[in-house]
Amino acid sequence: MLADVLLARSAVKRLIEPAEVAEAVAYLCSPAAAWVTGTELTLDGGWSAS
Repeated sequence: MLADVLLARSAVKRLIEPAEVAEAVAYLCSPAAAWVTGTELTLDGGWSAS
């Protein structure tokens, strides 16, 4: 299965949960992220770090 192959190479050995995506969105919509502009937030479980 493709998901198993991808998870084997990932730093985090699970898929992202919808609530985790929602937390990132909530942060970006909050005053705490007021200075965050022109960037992307990568939610890939460490895939791009390996």
